[in-house]
Amino acid sequence: MKIPKGLKIGDTIGLVGASSATPPESLPLAIEAVKNLGFKVVAGESCKERHGYLAGSDKLRANDINQMFRDPEIDGIFCIRGGYGATKILPLLDYELIKENPKVFAGYSDVTALHIAFNQLCELVTYHTPMPSTEFIKPEMDDYTWASFIESITLTEENHFKLANPKTQQMTTLVAGKATGQLVGGNLTLVTASLGTPYEIDTKGKILFLEDIDEYERSIDRMLTQLKLAGKFDDAAGLLLGAWTNCGPQNPNRPDHSLRLQTIFEEILAPANKPILMDIVCGHCLPTMSLPLGRTVSFDTATKSIEVIG
Repeated sequence: MKIPKGLKIGDTIGLVGASSATPPESLPLAIEAVKNLGFKVVAGESCKERHGYLAGSDKLRANDINQMFRDPEIDGIFCIRGGYGATKILPLLDYELIKENPKVFAGYSDVTALHIAFNQLCELVTYHTPMPSTEFIKPEMDDYTWASFIESITLTEENHFKLANPKTQQMTTLVAGKATGQLVGGNLTLVTASLGTPYEIDTKGKILFLEDIDEYERSIDRMLTQLKLAGKFDDAAGLLLGAWTNCGPQNPNRPDHSLRLQTIFEEILAPANKPILMDIVCGHCLPTMSLPLGRTVSFDTATKSIEVIG
């Protein structure tokens, strides 16, 4: 795997809209937030355009990403927001160009589709991080989240470091054990959507991270079952489970008609008998941890510790 050069103060960040359109009032705030980190900013056309619910046409969004990787003046690329649409541009991206011009590439949620493609087709380490027009401009954006983000995008391949929750939020164990492997995954919906496509996630010998938002528990059940039937949990060396924000029963007044997420995890994930660490503070939540997807990590459920080792 190619670990891109860590960013430094004064570098130029290219902002791209790979998914949903950015609200016009959010763009200047997002640009200012990135500048406040000490970076210069170039906003792609996809940050300004709208095609229905998308940040411009598929061609425009793909061209923006290709151009940001091509431009030697751009040091890193931040997806400005998530939403929907990244999967649609996968066939339009120049993977050889991206592989030959490795740069920090950051985002999460719908951006999971791009993380999987870049990790597997470009052998490029990418970063599962909060984004400029969403978390960056929220008043509740916290010191832990900022510190984790900055650490992630500025490190180099020589750096080994721990991925730790805030001290007040403990990780928990679903299946005890230790596991080591390349960290992959992201949003459950997008990971599941990759199945049966040329961009299908490969979990063989890897550590699979999953999180999601606004899904009924039966939807979580359905997607996890699909991944299970596809052999993705049997293939994996271990699993890390992040935040499941607003993922609850469809009818909260009839709890007897639903299953707890804990029960779903126990019934679908635990039988694979792979180490599983839960309650990682990462996903659609604040505070949130940034993750280096594609790097090798090792975790131990006994000590509730995760370390990036390669």
